[in-house]
Amino acid sequence: MNDLKYSNTVIINLIIVSIVPFLIWGPFFPDLIVSCSSLFFLYQVLRHKNFNYFFTKPLIIFFLFCIYCILLSIFVAEDTIFSLKSSLFYFRIGVFSCFIWYLIDKDKSILNYFYYALILCFSALVIDGYFQYFTGENLFGIKLTGHRVSSFFADELIMGSYLSRLFPLLFALFLIKQKHKFEIYFIGILFILVDVLIFMSSERTAFFFLNISTLFIIILIKEYQKFRIVTFIIALCLVTFLSINSPFLGDRMFKDPAKNIGLISNQDDPNFKKTIFTPAHDSLIRTAYNMFKDQPIFGHGPRMFRVICKDKKYATGIGPCMTHPHNFYVQLLAETGLIGFLFLFSVFAYVLYASLRQIKTIIFKQKRYLTDYQVCLLAGILITIWPFSPNGNFYHNWLMVTYSLPIGFYLHSVYSKKN
Repeated sequence: MNDLKYSNTVIINLIIVSIVPFLIWGPFFPDLIVSCSSLFFLYQVLRHKNFNYFFTKPLIIFFLFCIYCILLSIFVAEDTIFSLKSSLFYFRIGVFSCFIWYLIDKDKSILNYFYYALILCFSALVIDGYFQYFTGENLFGIKLTGHRVSSFFADELIMGSYLSRLFPLLFALFLIKQKHKFEIYFIGILFILVDVLIFMSSERTAFFFLNISTLFIIILIKEYQKFRIVTFIIALCLVTFLSINSPFLGDRMFKDPAKNIGLISNQDDPNFKKTIFTPAHDSLIRTAYNMFKDQPIFGHGPRMFRVICKDKKYATGIGPCMTHPHNFYVQLLAETGLIGFLFLFSVFAYVLYASLRQIKTIIFKQKRYLTDYQVCLLAGILITIWPFSPNGNFYHNWLMVTYSLPIGFYLHSVYSKKN
């Protein structure tokens, strides 16, 4: 695949990088880019018979998982066509990750393209988000939704998810870029403002992801460790100030979750019981678990939770039925059984394994198992496959794009020398 002209490579790089701003406007254009670029890459692979990018253990396991999901849709799912809408083309995410790996091999300037795209998008969201918080509406007249900052995302309250999921990738690219002194100061200020803005979005999961990825990075990196510690501490001080002075933020982000899991008593409701995350999440998760118990090996088929959760045989709690149970692991248990669950758990196990090896090399002052760049990328993967938090739909197009990005960069960092 070496016959791509440089001019064509630049155009392709710009198209791929445009995913970063397009993610702000919704899933349609990012998924269109992913689908078209995946088809293009498959064409290139077949044309030149260069399958090296696919013959790695992670990709082989992923494609086997995709085949497994398709078979479940055909032979297990109650509604085959409806189920196939999620499973049939899921493989495009793995192909797209390989394509990013290939593009980095072809022209490393794409790393700078992604870096500046993230900087511009994060900066725009910071300016617009803070303007919305202090004035009640953003620069385009979009008003706050129930005291929650959403910036350009409007009624889609996922600004915090966007920032928290892409933040580790931005930090990774920052680490490998040649920087001027003023740029370091700018990035430090941006990091602080982004941390606080994620809190202001009132997205509890996004704020949790920010904290867990930041702690993961601080513990495992070497360069710019103090830099991130200082920016994070300053952000936490501002978050504490906001939570004290804003009853809405303080209650939503700290008090209510503490009540739900029983850390503090709920005096308003003496009959209140502990729940998993929230009463609504608890109901969905228990319903999904009941589905898993009924068909533990193969599950009920991809995308079938939203169909079968209505069955009184499984439904439990105050709101047992939605499009998904809001947790990747529980969703896979219900829809793909233990076999599908093991795929996702194996990714989590790998992240834990790599992290423990990194800690070992730090303790014994050996050559580090992971570079700082790889640590940040793994942090982006970790928050995607973290089991103990609410999630979106495992097959959702927008989420698939966000978690395919760090995977593509990480695959390049690990396997590029082998191809």
